[in-house]
Amino acid sequence: MDFELRRAREKLDREQRERKERAKLKLDREKRAKQEAVRQREAIEAVQRARRIEAAEAQDKISQQLEENLHAGRGVIFSHTLEAVPYQGSGDKIKLPPSSFVELSEQGAFEKGPLHFSLSLIHEEGAGKEQYRMTHAGVMEFTAEEGSLAIPPHTWSNLFPGGTLKSSMVEVRYVWLPKGTYAKLQPDEIGFSDIPNHKAVLETSLRQHATLSEGDVLTVNHGALAYHLRVLELKPSSSVSVLETDIEVDIMGPESAEKTNHHVLTPLIFGKPDSGVVDEGNYMYYKFSIDDDTWKIISSKDSKIEIKLESQMQDGDTDLYVSKHPLLFPTRHQHVWSSHDVGSKALILSMGDHNFGPGSYTVGVYGFKGTSKFMVSVTIRDNPREVVGQHAASSSSSMEVDTVKCRNCKRYIPSRTVALHEAYCSRHNIICQHAGCGIVLRIEEVKSHVHCEKCGKAFHEVEIEKHVKVFHEPLHCPCGIVLEKQQMVQHQSLDCPLRLVTCRFCGDMVQAGTCAADARDRLRGYSEHESVCGSRTAPCDSCGRSVMLKDMDIHQIAVHQKN
Repeated sequence: MDFELRRAREKLDREQRERKERAKLKLDREKRAKQEAVRQREAIEAVQRARRIEAAEAQDKISQQLEENLHAGRGVIFSHTLEAVPYQGSGDKIKLPPSSFVELSEQGAFEKGPLHFSLSLIHEEGAGKEQYRMTHAGVMEFTAEEGSLAIPPHTWSNLFPGGTLKSSMVEVRYVWLPKGTYAKLQPDEIGFSDIPNHKAVLETSLRQHATLSEGDVLTVNHGALAYHLRVLELKPSSSVSVLETDIEVDIMGPESAEKTNHHVLTPLIFGKPDSGVVDEGNYMYYKFSIDDDTWKIISSKDSKIEIKLESQMQDGDTDLYVSKHPLLFPTRHQHVWSSHDVGSKALILSMGDHNFGPGSYTVGVYGFKGTSKFMVSVTIRDNPREVVGQHAASSSSSMEVDTVKCRNCKRYIPSRTVALHEAYCSRHNIICQHAGCGIVLRIEEVKSHVHCEKCGKAFHEVEIEKHVKVFHEPLHCPCGIVLEKQQMVQHQSLDCPLRLVTCRFCGDMVQAGTCAADARDRLRGYSEHESVCGSRTAPCDSCGRSVMLKDMDIHQIAVHQKN
């Protein structure tokens, strides 16, 4: 009996424990369910709250951007995303679609002055933002296809520095820019400051631009050379307009003297030689200047400038070319003075040369053959004064001596020794029988004395090969004409439409081009560039009227009676 009661009690206890555990588990499940419901509700509320905040921030951003656009555009709101496509042009003038013209004109943008736009790339996901930047531009015309934006090379290279993209989406926004008052530029290459009147060259390049932005790279072309100037600082803002304004420009030195793809002008000091090595087909350039004080000394003493090139002739040979600025780098085709002697050579610049005067000069050492070591120097040589009395006395004394003309060498020999001279001369000397030569040669020199078959000039046999190659080998001008060396030098200095001339209006070195289209400009001797450049207007200093630059002298004479 006790055993059964004990089993029943144990069974009852076990059932009570199980009921308690099930009740506890049920409470735990209910509690967890309530907590999960609370968490879900809080998460939903957090998402809804975040969405409301994002929507509010987006609205604030849109409102702020509209306000900025309104402020930047001085009441004109124009912002579109267009596909950028390149086109070949100069400067920073872009092409917009015709619908942009309608939208801008409806807002009166054309009445507010020149149009300027900010260009910024719409970044794709995953694209590195550091590869792209913002720049500014003017507008050339409204002829681009709808939905596209035509960008010239200058703006394209500044917007896409990597240069790897062919097209992309660009945000175009109308902005108002203040007129620039100051710009600090730094060329990437050395040698920009060597350009004669380089600020005039920069001014000519800036005429093709409407804006400048800090960080932009400005390309300045000077003849066949191209220099890249980085915009470091602008005032009064980081982006300015360069239309109809005077800007103070500071040009800094390049960061590295090794970064250059141009020839470098090494300064030469009078009386101090400089050495170097030049390879075949390459040039080494030097520069020296004759200031007004030096020119006065040269003029007063009737001195001469000697440019001497001493070459080591083991394996190579050099040529010497000299030019006066504005021709910056003399070549085989373009130069003022040259020397092609084998071995060492020298050029003498004297007062009788109309090209000789104060200014800057460039000395070019050209590697004609092999690799040559050389030493170049520039010195001032005094012209010795001749004593007229002594010269006259020596002339009169020579006339008193009885002389006879030698039948072999044609020289006048005293009559008392002529027989002895003729006997010796006929055995050791021979007269060159080439037409127009008549030079007296030693017998051992006859074999080495040769004449050019084309021009007839006499040379040593080691010089004739170089003479033929330099003077008679056909040269091809970029304009298409094929001439020999002397004719080519004259052609490229006087006649070639691609030759560089100094514009009398802008001071820049530009291609001469063909004849001016205007008959009056042709009569005045203006080149094609000068005819166009002189059509720009400037206020008259006397009356303030806007007059074309090429008519300014006539205006001064006709209106103000000034010479």
